[in-house]
Amino acid sequence: MFMKIIDRMQSSAPFYSLEFFPPKDRGQWPLFFHNVEKLRALNPLFVSVTYGAGGNTQANTLEITAQLAKDGYCPMAHLTCVGACSDSLKDYAGRLAAAGVHNVLALRGDPPKDQEIRWEECEFSYASDLVRFLRREFPSFGVGVAGYLTPHPESSSYAADRRATADKLNAGSDFCITQLFFDPREYFEYVDQMRNLGITKPIVPGVLPVQSMESFRHLLGLSGCSVPAKFFLDLEKADREGGRAAVRELGAAHAAWQITALLDGGAPGIHLYTLNMAELCLRIVELVRESRF
Repeated sequence: MFMKIIDRMQSSAPFYSLEFFPPKDRGQWPLFFHNVEKLRALNPLFVSVTYGAGGNTQANTLEITAQLAKDGYCPMAHLTCVGACSDSLKDYAGRLAAAGVHNVLALRGDPPKDQEIRWEECEFSYASDLVRFLRREFPSFGVGVAGYLTPHPESSSYAADRRATADKLNAGSDFCITQLFFDPREYFEYVDQMRNLGITKPIVPGVLPVQSMESFRHLLGLSGCSVPAKFFLDLEKADREGGRAAVRELGAAHAAWQITALLDGGAPGIHLYTLNMAELCLRIVELVRESRF
């Protein structure tokens, strides 16, 4: 019997949940599932699988989440509505349900780089439109949404961004997962802002460990999130003196510090952006356990 993630949350706090991305090369799938299985030791409340720009990896997301359901995990498939129509979304969501996947993360999504979208002409212009669609067509689904501590690049202000997130939650979603950030104080400030808008649903902090300066700079360019100056300088020093391995260890230590501060401050759980790297995630959780017990 499937269960909505929100129901699992209410009886399992604090918790870890894990996010993976589907390898494009099917030759890498055995290693992918091997890493997923290593992380079963964390007893994740749920595992999510991303969905490429414009839905370009939706078949992989469907197949992988279906396999995770068979393997006994509670999977959540990312679902974007950029450029989609009701019929295509209904077909895909129906295939998810048939495969035993009954939880989705509802996202607007970004268009492919070579495609321009006229949002005013789209059937679905916002993630809130997708949430309302899912609530109408698939009322038994569990539905999560994303929240941006640093406002979405298209938001006109912090206040407008917070109202947009509140709209997604009020449209019928069950909980919110934040995008990456590196200062726990930002999360607690964000929660206070959402509570002031009347939002009482769970807001789960998303934590991403830094594994290299190259990937870190790339992520900063995509997300626009802020980084504590000292942390950034420490990463650069680690990169100069010890290279990738030193950066990865510092990134793990910082992620563990974040998680400890978040859980001690009352966060309902931690959504760990795994980067498909089992050993790194296990190292982070080990550091958390050492600091908390």
